[in-house]
Amino acid sequence: MPYFYFDIYYLILVLPAILFALIAQGMVQSAYRKYSQAATRRGTTGAAAAEAILRRNGIYDIRVEQVAGQLSDHYDPKARVIRLSQGVYGVSSVAAVGIAAHEAGHAAQYAVGYAPIRLRQAIIPVSRVGSWLAFPLILAGLFLSSGVLLDAGILLFGLAFVFQLVTLPVEFNASRRALQTLEEARMLEDGELVGARKVLSAAAMTYVAALAVSLAQLLRLLLIFGGGRGRNNRW
Repeated sequence: MPYFYFDIYYLILVLPAILFALIAQGMVQSAYRKYSQAATRRGTTGAAAAEAILRRNGIYDIRVEQVAGQLSDHYDPKARVIRLSQGVYGVSSVAAVGIAAHEAGHAAQYAVGYAPIRLRQAIIPVSRVGSWLAFPLILAGLFLSSGVLLDAGILLFGLAFVFQLVTLPVEFNASRRALQTLEEARMLEDGELVGARKVLSAAAMTYVAALAVSLAQLLRLLLIFGGGRGRNNRW
């Protein structure tokens, strides 16, 4: 039967990564609150910014629509629609324009065949299966004393980590495209661009933090259950 013990790996690996993720989330909320109060001098709304960026990239078959929620903004490549939250769609703030431009940047990535976003889209089904089944398999392996189930669970969790890894360049590139287009099109003035960059940089840190948490969990699993010493001591 499996036994329970003090998990030092959680303390030294996972907990710091979780704290980092909480700090990153706080930075996003802080930047969003600050620059949501900063109106654009040109009166450009989030929806108008997204539509303008789509046109500048020669994209005319993608809709921009409003959805409920806060920071629920995303691009849906299957429906070919950019969905902007209530605080972004019709709002002419620096934060709204930056966030909308970022989502339009994702649409531009698909339009030019940007390799990392195509790869991310392709592995989404596998990564979802990994997220759902990894820990149930690991727990089943523990209680059934099955190394096969444990290894399968760790492998599936590794696939979820790969998804997080591929997501990082996708998000950074979308922000770079957004800021470059906003500057070239003069939709934001210099000081406003600084604010938009801070909002998008804070958002990008949440993806870095998610990757750090995923990596910490994967290392923890490998240290506990991988290799000869871990296998001999895991039950």
